Amino acid sequence: MSVARLLIATALAAALLAGCTAGTSAERASGGYVQGDYGITVVPESERPDAPPVAGESLDGEQVSLDDYAGQTVLLNVWFAQCSPCREEAPDLVTAERELRGDEVQFLGINIRDDPDGAAQFVETFGITWPSIADPTSSQLLGFRGDLPAVAVPTTYVIDADGRVAARLLGPQSAQTLVDVVDVVDEVGTGG
Repeated sequence: MSVARLLIATALAAALLAGCTAGTSAERASGGYVQGDYGITVVPESERPDAPPVAGESLDGEQVSLDDYAGQTVLLNVWFAQCSPCREEAPDLVTAERELRGDEVQFLGINIRDDPDGAAQFVETFGITWPSIADPTSSQLLGFRGDLPAVAVPTTYVIDADGRVAARLLGPQSAQTLVDVVDVVDEVGTGG
């Protein structure tokens, strides 16, 4: 077990005892986005809320929905092209997607603020192969505004195979952290 995975497993164990793993302090940063403390919140299995409806037109013009991935774990990433932390994280997302590809894990993006050309250039630059919902008004995020709001960009949610919000990661994450959180969520969900 890697050190990062061991730390996440320890945080999950603490969450099961305390109810959550991290706070969400954040402050307004330059560039028009809120940058958080890069916290990871893992929701105990018995307390996971249903994921809100997430659906819309992808950057390719196709309709896509979180419901399209029913029965699978989904890594849902909120991003926009001019966000420096999003650009920092993009190569790690691509690496994590490759590592998780055969594990019934799907990736879905929510692109906020961008015009179609800016979003398409970001996707091409970083070799992103999964769909992203075009959401220039951030309306898709309203369903997460309760206990786990997207207070930073990027924000990544892990939706478990039962369609519940299992984790929220604020700020850019390494590929290994993304893989480890998904693995921990899947292990808890299967009783492993």
